[in-house]
Amino acid sequence: MASDQGYVPGQHKIEDYGGGGFRFAEMSHRGSILATASGVRAIPVARMAEIDAGVLDLVIMDPSGAPNLLIIGCGAELLPLPGALRARLRASGVSCETMATGPAVRTFNMLIDEGRRVAALLIAV
Repeated sequence: MASDQGYVPGQHKIEDYGGGGFRFAEMSHRGSILATASGVRAIPVARMAEIDAGVLDLVIMDPSGAPNLLIIGCGAELLPLPGALRARLRASGVSCETMATGPAVRTFNMLIDEGRRVAALLIAV
């Protein structure tokens, strides 16, 4: 990514995915990402079981404000977010939808085009 911290400022649509990574902002990144209104960052998550409160806090405490919706791209198969983590988001006013990474990328891009306050946690496939 563009900086030592693995962070690219600004909201960016995901241009492509696959091969273990993503393309956005005319760059490519290998591994999973978190895309919020304030930027896109690398996250050390390779599967749903690795999502924890610390990762969700990056969404909830985003400098641009918490989104209305967090889309989680689970990888190749659909898996639920554990209830305690879903409750943490809900308590902060953030709804959550989980889906395979491909549909998550398409949904995220469409919602950005609609001007919605959305974030995406995308596990690389």
